[in-house]
Amino acid sequence: MVTVERSITVDRPTADVLAYLADFANAAEWDPGTESCTRVGSGPVAPGATWLNVSRFRGRRTRLTYTLESYQPDRLLFVGRNRTVTATDDMTLRPVDGGTLLVYRARLRFHGLARLAAPFLRPAFDRLADRVAERLPAVLEAEERR
Repeated sequence: MVTVERSITVDRPTADVLAYLADFANAAEWDPGTESCTRVGSGPVAPGATWLNVSRFRGRRTRLTYTLESYQPDRLLFVGRNRTVTATDDMTLRPVDGGTLLVYRARLRFHGLARLAAPFLRPAFDRLADRVAERLPAVLEAEERR
């Protein structure tokens, strides 16, 4: 399993950050690896909502179906699945000095032969997590101006 974690401070109220991140379709804006992320179905964004995420990682395109497993005032938990990986995106939020501290933890559990590659993929996932931590605050600030 590969786990990466970043603490990101943003100058936006926690409720706004939570609402933005809860719609996983927005991952196309803040996750540099995501090419597209489309809601499957309709209705409110609530536990059980799903999205089809298409990402590019190390030159390869992959599709995962993400489900919102938990939606709490201070935490979001998404689980993405396909035949080679289960990805868990765990986001906790806490108000700090007029803004929000977001702790973003991504865990990737590889299946089958892909498990053998996991240790070699960690540096690439670390770089991707660094890019998310750089990009997300700017995206949220731009979102506030809309």
